Amino acid sequence: MSGVGDDANPCSRTAPCKTFAGAISKTAAGGEINVLDPGGFGAVTITKSITISSEGFEAGVLVAGTNAIIINAASTDVVVLRGLDIQGLGSGLAGVKLLSGGALRIEKCVIRGFRGGTAIGVAVISTTNTEVSIVDTVISENGSSTTAGGGGVVIAPGSAAVSHDITISRSQIDNNFSGVVANTNNGGTIRVAITDSTTSGNTNAGVQGIGAQTRIALDRATVNGNANGVASQFQANVTVNNSLVSMNVRGLFIANNGNLVSFGNNQLIGNTTADGAFTATVPQK
Repeated sequence: MSGVGDDANPCSRTAPCKTFAGAISKTAAGGEINVLDPGGFGAVTITKSITISSEGFEAGVLVAGTNAIIINAASTDVVVLRGLDIQGLGSGLAGVKLLSGGALRIEKCVIRGFRGGTAIGVAVISTTNTEVSIVDTVISENGSSTTAGGGGVVIAPGSAAVSHDITISRSQIDNNFSGVVANTNNGGTIRVAITDSTTSGNTNAGVQGIGAQTRIALDRATVNGNANGVASQFQANVTVNNSLVSMNVRGLFIANNGNLVSFGNNQLIGNTTADGAFTATVPQK
C-alpha cells in the first residue's frame, strides 16, 4: 500500500495499490497487506483471513456517515488489524464491525470519532463463535453523548447459539458514550478479560455487564471519571482484582440481580455520589 499507489497495479512492493479495498481482492486468503508510506487508504470489507499492517507509518481509514472496516468472514477465518488510525470524523457509524469470523486481532490501533447516533468504536456482533483481542490500542470519542447504545467496545452476539471471548490489554477506552459493554440479554455467551487498561471519561459506564451469560474479569484496571465506574445488571457476573475505581459519579452500579465480586485488593474510593459496595468478596486462590 502507498499513498501514491494505484489500484490498477498488482499491489506488489514495486507497484503498490492505493486503497485497502483495491488491495484486498489481489491478496490471497491468509496473506498480508503492508503499508509502505503514510496515507489514507479508505474503508474496506473483509471476507477472508488477512492481515492489514502498518509498522512505522500512519495508515488512515477515514469515513463519514458509514462504517470504516466491516468483517464478514467465515467461522475459521482470522483477521489482524495492526497500526491503523481509524477515524469517523464525528459522523461515522462503526470503526470496526465484526459480523462474522473466527478471530479478530486489533493491535496498536487508534479508533476514534465515530459519533453517528449509536456509533461504536469496535462492534462485536458476530453470528459465529469468535475470539477478539484488543492490545495496545486507543479507542476514544465514540458514540453520541446523548443517544444510548453506542460506545467504545460493544459486544452483543448476533445469534443466541454463539459465544464471544474478548481480551483487552494495555489499552485506553476513554471519552466514549460507554466504555466496554457486554450484553447477552438477547442470547449468546460473552466472556471478557480486561487487564492493564483504563476506561475513563465515558458518559455512561466505564465497564458494563448485562445478562446472565455475561462474564467480565477486570485485573489491574483503572476505571475513573465515568458516570458509573463498573456496572452489573440482569445477573451479569463481574469480578474485579487489583484495580482502581475512583472519581466516577458512582463507583459500582448494580441492578436487576447483578453480581459484582471483589478479591479484596481493590481501591474503591473518591467516587462523587457513592462508592457502592461489592455483592461479595472472595479470597484469592
